[in-house]
Amino acid sequence: MSYFQEAKAYFIASHQNPINIFLHHLTVLLAISAVVLLFYDWRWTLVCLLLTQVFAIGGHALFEKNKPAFVKYRSGIMIPVSISWSFENLFGLRQLWSYFQSKNRKNLEKNA
Repeated sequence: MSYFQEAKAYFIASHQNPINIFLHHLTVLLAISAVVLLFYDWRWTLVCLLLTQVFAIGGHALFEKNKPAFVKYRSGIMIPVSISWSFENLFGLRQLWSYFQSKNRKNLEKNA
């Protein structure tokens, strides 16, 4: 297993709470926005970067009750890991789609 795969497995294992998962998808979108806003106004970039940390660390403190993954992996590998995780999960849309599919399936079985 590569270092990236090991870090990603640890990242996934430490992100199980749905609210924390949502907050982490939001932080990735804010980080991407920060890069784009760097060409518009650097102050908005700072605001976005500050919010990424508030949401990510707050999600772990309030909902996950564990330390952020970057505490164990300090090399900066968690940045590409979290971005790839969000893209693979379509920023949470995959989880929402699965939720509504299972709910719809249960309603169909109930009404049949």
